Amino acid sequence: MSDFPRTRTEQTADERATLTSFLDFQRDTLAMKCAGLTTEQLRARVLAPSELSLLGLVRHLAEVERGWFRNTFDNEARPGFWKHPDGSFAEFDVDTADPEEAFAVWRGECDHARELVAAAESLDALGHRGEEAFSLRWILTHMIEEYARHNGHADLLREHLDGETGE
Repeated sequence: MSDFPRTRTEQTADERATLTSFLDFQRDTLAMKCAGLTTEQLRARVLAPSELSLLGLVRHLAEVERGWFRNTFDNEARPGFWKHPDGSFAEFDVDTADPEEAFAVWRGECDHARELVAAAESLDALGHRGEEAFSLRWILTHMIEEYARHNGHADLLREHLDGETGE
């Protein structure tokens, strides 16, 4: 995993470039944790009693990207990608999930988020979730935290699957 290409974080750039480079580094880390695995390995829930799988994390983070960037920041009201008949989220239900579809959706959401961030006037631009307002700065910081937390999960899942570790 150590040769997997990841975004270099900006060390002397402005705030937007710094935040977006850290977010892209975290996105790349998730992709790295999933690289080279079979469909069965990506779907595997190997840390009982947890129901987490690497594929579930990819699908979850596609939903998180959609929720924060499309719906909250850009006010699109886009529905979730994976839902149960009762409307509840189903991103962690991966027994028959297609990894290619999940990664395509996730990458598409990441690309769209990058476009929204690049087009924003400033990091002070606001998105809304109900009555609550969130600055783009807050959303980017939250997304870095969300990925970092889930990448810790991904690290444990990957190590348990095949012994691979990496920073």
